[in-house]
Amino acid sequence: MSRTRPIGATTLRSLGVTGQDDCRAFLPSSRRARKWTIAGLVTVVVLVASLFGLQAITNARSFQFFGGLTDRVDTSAKVVAVTFDDGPDPAGAGQLLDALARAQVPATFYLIGRDMANHPDLARAIAAAGHELGNHTYSHERMVFVTPGFVAEEVEKTDALIRQAGYQGEITFRPPNGKKLLALPYYLDQHHRKTIMWDVEPNTYPEIDASAQRIVDFTVEHTRPGSIILLHGMYAGREQTRLAVPPIIDRLKAAGYRFVTVSDLLTYQGK
Repeated sequence: MSRTRPIGATTLRSLGVTGQDDCRAFLPSSRRARKWTIAGLVTVVVLVASLFGLQAITNARSFQFFGGLTDRVDTSAKVVAVTFDDGPDPAGAGQLLDALARAQVPATFYLIGRDMANHPDLARAIAAAGHELGNHTYSHERMVFVTPGFVAEEVEKTDALIRQAGYQGEITFRPPNGKKLLALPYYLDQHHRKTIMWDVEPNTYPEIDASAQRIVDFTVEHTRPGSIILLHGMYAGREQTRLAVPPIIDRLKAAGYRFVTVSDLLTYQGK
């Protein structure tokens, strides 16, 4: 193991260093140290990105550079969380809330700040129905090559709207399209925020997404204890997903599953 040795006077003289100013060039500075630290971090990121592929990292459901994230809870208990991304939107909010109310199932809605600003009554209705509200950014931009200031504004504006809707619980976060790289995970880690991904998403596959029955079959087949199910049912073009919600709930209940919010599901980790 090599060690850094102090530079002696004889060594400095042999290098032609005699004055105080010359010696300063050989002394470490905090600025120089910071530059090397940043350069080292960038080098690590570049190397990891080269090995695993930048796209794979940004899309990864179980890895990010800073902090932890959850795509599924490790538990033997037959509990699952159903989550809905985007909105709120008049095209789907009422139908989803009615289906959940009839089944007496709590859900977690990852809402977009811009949509909440446009439809504050719908955001309040979701919170009033006892569902969990999560942060899905303000503008739903892909949070990859973005500045720290942009990240802070996107998250904090949406947090404020969630509170205005009347939700008082913990606000977990889900990145738009599941994409994240450096600035977003760093911000979330520094602010002790939980990043929530998913392990079941039928809407990813066009051939499944086109049919309510296929959405139901895929979801039931792939759900395990601790699963986080992601459904996109808010907007006008998502009627098949909305139709799939009641039978998904019925079949999973028949299989012995119980539905909880994401925050409740996290308490089952390791149980």
